[in-house]
Amino acid sequence: MRRLPSFGFSHRSLMWWSTVCLMLIEGTVFAIGAMMYFYLRSLTAIWPLNAVPPALVWGSVNTAVLLVSMWPNQLAKRAAEREDRVGARLWLSVCLAFAGVFLVLRGFEFAALNVSWNTNAYGSVVWLLLGLHTTHLITDTVDTAVLGVLLFTGPFEGKRLVDVSENALYWYFVVLSWLPVYAVIYLAPRL
Repeated sequence: MRRLPSFGFSHRSLMWWSTVCLMLIEGTVFAIGAMMYFYLRSLTAIWPLNAVPPALVWGSVNTAVLLVSMWPNQLAKRAAEREDRVGARLWLSVCLAFAGVFLVLRGFEFAALNVSWNTNAYGSVVWLLLGLHTTHLITDTVDTAVLGVLLFTGPFEGKRLVDVSENALYWYFVVLSWLPVYAVIYLAPRL
């Protein structure tokens, strides 16, 4: 019995199942937000309502940053699954830097939406979608920072490596959920 591991990765971890269920719930919320956008759009002949579609530059730059950020997350995940604490610390720190850059750029995105949240229905739903995704970014950034501190300072347990692996899984969700949100916010108003 002493040789049995006290933790497991992927589907052998309760945290993995919890994260997958959370992603299903949150994915449903994103889908509802997108449906709200298209429902409101279907009620009017002119869309966006009295607003210019947001410029593509900040959303596109952020999309590129997010897509590139999947690489260090994958490396952190692999290091954790090899039980390489030094590698996990290094790549988790790189992940945190990417998240910080993305959050700064997200501020520019909000400023370039060309509509306020309280201007009209278009503004409200666009701010809702961008705000919802930003909430996920902030949540995962804080989680990544806490994991980084634990990996550097301790207490260190094997299950912390599972947390790094599941953190990468959630980051993939944040990145992949951004792609349809980007399409709704930046491309749909131009159709």
